[in-house]
Amino acid sequence: MTRKQFNGSMVEVRNDNVEKALRTFKKKIMESGKLMDLKEKEFFEKPTTKRRRIKNQQVRRAQKKREAEALPKKMY
Repeated sequence: MTRKQFNGSMVEVRNDNVEKALRTFKKKIMESGKLMDLKEKEFFEKPTTKRRRIKNQQVRRAQKKREAEALPKKMY
């Protein structure tokens, strides 16, 4: 029997537990970022819109990091 090479993600179903295998598969796909790539390629996004979206994400990420590093407010 010849074993084929797969170029994707593969999850083994054990004890006829398809639900658990599906959850594991979805988790793998989300962690790898393949689903986000697929959604981004679904519709054309103008380069200027893409740059603006990425810049806004960076600003939000930096702001969130600053808030996390800031000292807590005094509670009296």
